[in-house]
Amino acid sequence: MRVAVIGAGVIGLSTAQSIYENYHGKVNPLTIEVYADVFTPLTTSDGAAGLWQPYLYDKGNIQETKWNKETFDYLLSFLSSPDSIKMGIFLQSGYNLCSERVPEPSFKDIVLGFRELTQRELDVFPGYSFGWFNTALMVEGKTYLPWLMNWLSQRGIKFYHRKINSFKELADSGADVIINCTGVRSGDLQPDPELTPGRGQIIKVDAPWIKHWIVTHNFTTGVYNSPYIIPGSRLVTVGGIFQRGNWSQQSNSTDHKKVWDEACELEPSLKHARIVEDWSGLRPVRTKVRLERETMRFGPNSFEVIHNYGHGGYGLTIHRGCAEEAARLFGEILQQKAGQTKLKSQL
Repeated sequence: MRVAVIGAGVIGLSTAQSIYENYHGKVNPLTIEVYADVFTPLTTSDGAAGLWQPYLYDKGNIQETKWNKETFDYLLSFLSSPDSIKMGIFLQSGYNLCSERVPEPSFKDIVLGFRELTQRELDVFPGYSFGWFNTALMVEGKTYLPWLMNWLSQRGIKFYHRKINSFKELADSGADVIINCTGVRSGDLQPDPELTPGRGQIIKVDAPWIKHWIVTHNFTTGVYNSPYIIPGSRLVTVGGIFQRGNWSQQSNSTDHKKVWDEACELEPSLKHARIVEDWSGLRPVRTKVRLERETMRFGPNSFEVIHNYGHGGYGLTIHRGCAEEAARLFGEILQQKAGQTKLKSQL
């Protein structure tokens, strides 16, 4: 059985990991290959701040909340291991700030120590009248992705640095199952009118005195379009841009000024921080994650594709739950193929 994963962000690498973990002793031979035109440290996952936090509300999509929780619990389990720091995983507490009273978020029972902010805490943040405090996890892509690649390499998974232009290209080369983890570029392989880029631009700064993350929520401008400040293991990520439909990956001075001015208003001490870099990337935005099987046919031949993309700005938050679901779908394909083989032998 030959499996080809397209995409080497956190979704592609973790899906390869879950398929290996669940099936390497059950399917023999099992060959897993990862194809991508971009690897760490140049993926969208690498640029992300790495705070485990989905959108405030799942809007009834309880499946994604389940995948988010599975990811949180999976990452949390590593905190008792010395390897956690090699993976870029650590606890981090902080504030979600709102300008009005709103319902509790869908993730309130997943994170640690969730509670409403007191008036004294709110007084620290002028302009915000409501919010929550909790402890969450950081999973930094610049550390986690190399760890995943090393984990896969040690188990014989091969990496190929090349752009895949069609599913047929891999099927013709002998792939039995193709896993599509190409994020915002999935539309290049198969048109998807629901998929759009959600451009973000961030500034990385040296501000070691910032110890808590601060994420603000503006329900007029929408998700990610208000300031956030997220301290990492070395640098602090400052952001607040979400431009739907904008394909530009170039940082620009207008957005830089907006992000910086709003962040400094929220946390004035940032004016003394040293700016290290600007970065921009494209979130794969969809109304919901596309995680499903599809049988494709080209002439007389058919092959199986598992789509796993459309994770918006929360790929690191949901990756493990989605990887395990993709592995379950892979198991369905194995059962189906086993049934077909048995039927043929009976004939």
